Amino acid sequence: MKELNQRNSGKNIKWHNLTIDRNKLEKMRGHRGIVIWFTGLSGSGKSTLANAVNEILHFDRLSTYVLDGDNIRHGLCKDLGFSDKDREENIRRIGEVANLFMDAGIITITAFVSPFISDRNKVREIIGSKDFIEVYCSANIDICESRDTKGLYKKARSGEIKEFTGISSPYEPPINPEISVDTGSLDLNDSVETVINYLREKNLLANV
Repeated sequence: MKELNQRNSGKNIKWHNLTIDRNKLEKMRGHRGIVIWFTGLSGSGKSTLANAVNEILHFDRLSTYVLDGDNIRHGLCKDLGFSDKDREENIRRIGEVANLFMDAGIITITAFVSPFISDRNKVREIIGSKDFIEVYCSANIDICESRDTKGLYKKARSGEIKEFTGISSPYEPPINPEISVDTGSLDLNDSVETVINYLREKNLLANV
């Protein structure tokens, strides 16, 4: 009966169009809502770069918010593990949340390993290609493992951590990301400049 109710629940809900819509919120904030999606191996510098980009945009008085992989797993996704199925659901939830923030006219910055192309493509479909900026932090695994500030790679190598991306679970690099940043060789300032320059060149930060 519970499963039947879950399957039929969609028949009893209706989308409500709001008076204060995305267009009005973007005009209030003065800029578009977009999603900047940082992806890469653990240790590739996603969170560090996302935070630094966020600082620049914040200082420019733009409305921003960062959704970080570790932080999200403390709350919204704390019920999920790291199986392929759970990873897929983790990214689906984040995609939906990011879409809501974007709809509020907020520049939404996410930092997730998000290892599978199919999952990232599903988020792109949710967001829409014109508003989804995929940033590939392309530091190779040797660089990432040498950083290993959390000791995760060491634990994965010893078998303590199962299904660890790059060791016992695959990472599928983006085929054609909007931005690719060699976070293994570029310093943080140059990496930030690469992202910000792209956003400005594409007029994604322009006034509306």
